[in-house]
Amino acid sequence: MPRYDFSAQRLFVDEALAAQREFALASAQTNYLLSVLRMRAGDRILLFNGRDGEWLAEVQTGTKRSAGLRVLTQTRAQDSGPDIDYCFAPLKHARLDYMVQKAVEMGARRLLPLLTKRTQVSRINQSRMRANAIEAAEQCGILAVPEIMPEISLSSYLAERSPDRLLVFCDEDAEVTNPVSALRNAKSALANASLALLIGPEGGFDSSERAALLAAANVLPISLGPRILRADTAAVAGLALLQAVLGDWS
Repeated sequence: MPRYDFSAQRLFVDEALAAQREFALASAQTNYLLSVLRMRAGDRILLFNGRDGEWLAEVQTGTKRSAGLRVLTQTRAQDSGPDIDYCFAPLKHARLDYMVQKAVEMGARRLLPLLTKRTQVSRINQSRMRANAIEAAEQCGILAVPEIMPEISLSSYLAERSPDRLLVFCDEDAEVTNPVSALRNAKSALANASLALLIGPEGGFDSSERAALLAAANVLPISLGPRILRADTAAVAGLALLQAVLGDWS
């Protein structure tokens, strides 16, 4: 089987996956499998749970209210990918959905909403974030769903973070004009592969927040170029830079 079959349907499940294991789906996933994907007994689907790799499974039963699956063979072993925390000031509704989906596609391992003085949103719907993360993983062949962390203040994050993790801070006022060179220089000094990317709110960081970031240990401020990017665009640009120079693209 090819490394990723773009025509195959994929489903995230919480169940343990192993050859010949059988289990029933919950009602919401049963409805998705039978009513949305139009699957019937004997049809096959790819499963993943973020722990056991990807497996081919067969639909065993199919009524309007229940569906069972039998796990057949493993198609891909589990991989962990780069250890990247994506830290961001939450956005409103559809733009937050987009940001979460793109962070998953770009390989973030954890999503950390940080509340800043200019953050537009103060409460996060974690269930909605997780649903968007799962959907992105299902559609893009990703084997792991990032951990969705509860929102905390930027000041609390800086107080609690491990200084061993390099924090790449996307700073519109950064003196560094070549982010690729800055990241390459940081690569040689990395003690481990733990990384974090921080994208600020619309309107940028408050001056006191920026000062606190620049004073923190193991923080690398970089510019994302001469144009002002919206926060959701900056997420994609920043994660692409991180993956290309320090992550699994390099």
